[in-house]
Amino acid sequence: MEINLFSSSLISLLLLFSFLNIIQASKFLIKEATLKEIQLAFVQNKLTSKQLVRFYLEQIQTLNPLLHGVVEINPDALEQAEKADQEREKNQGRQSLGELHGIPVLLKDSIGTKDRLNTTCGSYALLGSEVARDAGVVERLRSAGAVILGKASQSEWYAVRSLKIPDAWSARAGQGVNPYVERGNPCGSSSGSAISVAANMVAVSLGTETDGSIMCPADLNSVVGLKPTVGLTSRAGVIPVSPRQDTIGPICRTVSDAVYVLDAIVGFDPRDTKATKEAAKFIPAGGYKQFLKDDGLKDKRLGVVRIPFSGFVNDSTVLSTFNNHLEVFRQGGATVLDNLQILNIDVIMDPNQSGEEMVLLAEFKLTINQYLQELVKSPVRSLADIITFNNNNPDLEDMKQYGQDLLIASEMTNGLGKEENKAVKFMKKLSKKGFEKMMKEYKLDAMVTLGWTASTVLAIGGYPAITVPAGYGSNGMPFGIFFGGLKGMEPKLIEVAYAFEQATLSRRPPFSSKLDLDENLFRNVECYLVRVSHPASLLLPLFISLLLTINSKAFTIEEATINDIQQAFTQNKLTATQLVDFYITQIKTLNPLLRSVIEVNPDAWYQAEKADEERMNNQDRTSLGDLHGIPVLLKDTLAPRIK
Repeated sequence: MEINLFSSSLISLLLLFSFLNIIQASKFLIKEATLKEIQLAFVQNKLTSKQLVRFYLEQIQTLNPLLHGVVEINPDALEQAEKADQEREKNQGRQSLGELHGIPVLLKDSIGTKDRLNTTCGSYALLGSEVARDAGVVERLRSAGAVILGKASQSEWYAVRSLKIPDAWSARAGQGVNPYVERGNPCGSSSGSAISVAANMVAVSLGTETDGSIMCPADLNSVVGLKPTVGLTSRAGVIPVSPRQDTIGPICRTVSDAVYVLDAIVGFDPRDTKATKEAAKFIPAGGYKQFLKDDGLKDKRLGVVRIPFSGFVNDSTVLSTFNNHLEVFRQGGATVLDNLQILNIDVIMDPNQSGEEMVLLAEFKLTINQYLQELVKSPVRSLADIITFNNNNPDLEDMKQYGQDLLIASEMTNGLGKEENKAVKFMKKLSKKGFEKMMKEYKLDAMVTLGWTASTVLAIGGYPAITVPAGYGSNGMPFGIFFGGLKGMEPKLIEVAYAFEQATLSRRPPFSSKLDLDENLFRNVECYLVRVSHPASLLLPLFISLLLTINSKAFTIEEATINDIQQAFTQNKLTATQLVDFYITQIKTLNPLLRSVIEVNPDAWYQAEKADEERMNNQDRTSLGDLHGIPVLLKDTLAPRIK
C-alpha cells in the first residue's frame, strides 16, 4: 500500500501530531523514547505494541507529506503488533522476549521482505516485483519479535542512476527533506531511514552502506548510524552494489538502541556464506550490549584526523564544538592523539584515482543482474531492462531532468577484468599502508573525525564505523563525530561512542528545540509568544489534542477556554511552560504548511517559567488575572516593548 502523501486533511494533521499515549492515569511519552524505555512501558502496561504502531502511523501520516522519509506502509503492521502483545501477555514476564520484541522497524527500500511490501530501490522499474524470501537481516528481525512497519525512502538505485540526481531523491518517494533545515542536505542513500528516525516516525530503521550511505544521512539528520564490518550482517536478499563494500546496519536515535539492533541482526547466513563466515569470528560471546559502558573512554587511544575532513567545514561554530568535544574525550580518560595523517589520503578520497568508481560500476552490473534473475517475478530482469524501462517511462522516472548516465556507464562494463582487478588490489594496498598502518602504529582504539566524510577510508577496506550526534551549526544543521576502526573493532567503537554520547547528550529532536538565551531577557506578566503574518490567523485554537498527565490526572487541550486553562493551572494539571512547549512544537511542525506565523519569540519559555513561579509563590491565592501565563499571538503591526 503506497502512501498518498498529500491526501490527509489539515484537521487530521492537527489532531494526530501530538497524540500521547496515556494509560492507567500515567504518562508515557513515545517521542524520543529509547528501546529500553519502550520495553519498560510494555512491562508496566503503560503501552502496547499496537498503540506504538498506531502512534508511528499517525506520525507518518502527519509528517511524511513534508519529509518524504517513508515510501510504503506495511498493511500487516498492526496485526504483527497485536501478535507481539499476545505473546507478551502469555509470557507474563517469565523470560525476556528481547529488546526488539514488539518494536516497529522501518527498512530501507532495498531490503527484501516476503510480504505485501514492495522492494524497489526507489524505482518504479521494480514496483510489483516479488522476492523469493525475506532478506537475511529481516529473518533475524522477525525472529527477534520486531514489527516490520514499512519501507523507508532512499536515493534511487543508491545514486548509481545519475550524477544529476540529488541526494535523497527517488521517483517513488520524491525528494527527502532534512527535518532540521528545510533546504539542508538529508544525504543518502539511506536517507529515509535517517529522516524517519530523526523525526520520530519510528525508533528503529535499517540502512545499507557501500560508501557513506549510513554515515552521511545519520550525521546530517542528528541520529546514530552504525556501519558494521563487511560480512558481520548478511547481505542476502538486499539489492546489491558491491560484495566487497556492501553492509547492512542500524540507524537509531541512541547508541544503545543501535547496539540492540546490531545484536539482533549479526551472524552467519548460508546465503551470504563467504562474507558472514569470515566475519563471524568477530562476534563476541554475550553480544555487543555488554560494551555499553559509561566509562568507555577510559584508557582509550583516539587518533584525530583533521586533514582533509575538517577542511570540508567552514562553520566556526562546528569547528569550535568539535574542539570542545576533544576535551570531553580527555576528561573521560582517553589519550587523544591529534592531527594524525593517513598516507595517500588524497588518492583514497578520489574515486577515480583509487579506482573505486570503476570497480563499483562493474560490480553493480554483475550483482544487479544476478539479483533480478533470482526474483520470483519482476518487470525487469537485467540492468539493460532497467535502462529500457526508464526510457519508456520518462515522466514516471523524471528522465528529462535527471537522465541515467551512471546506469548506462555500468551497462557498458564487461565484468571484473584486468583493470578492475588491478584497482581492487590497489585499494587493498591503500588501506593497508594508509588507515591500517596508522591504527596499528599508534595503537589506536578508534579514529576520530569531524563529520561523515571519512566514510570512503573505511568503505574501500570493509571497516566498521559509528557516527554520533555532536551538535548543530550556526544555521541549525546537525553534525556528528565519526568513529572508525579496523575489522571486528565494533566493541571498542561502541565503548567510545556510547561514553561520548552519554557525556554530551548533544542530540535534540527537530521541531521542538529550545534556544539558549540570557536570563536577563525576562519581562513581566505578559507572555507574548510569536508574531503572525498578514492577515493574522488565529492558529493557536487549532493546535489541539495534547494530553498532559500530571499528578495522575489528565488534562486535554481540546477547545479549552482561557477559563479551562486557568483552572488547570490552579489544579496543577498544566503549567504555562508546558503550554508554550506544546504550541511551539505545533508551530514548527505545521507552519511550513500554513505559513501563519512569521516569528517566534525566543523569550516565550522564560516568560512562561516566570508565570509558573509567580503562580507558585502566590500563597494568598489572589487572582493573577485571566491572561496570566497565557500564550498570545500578535499581529505583525503590533510592537511589544522590549527591555
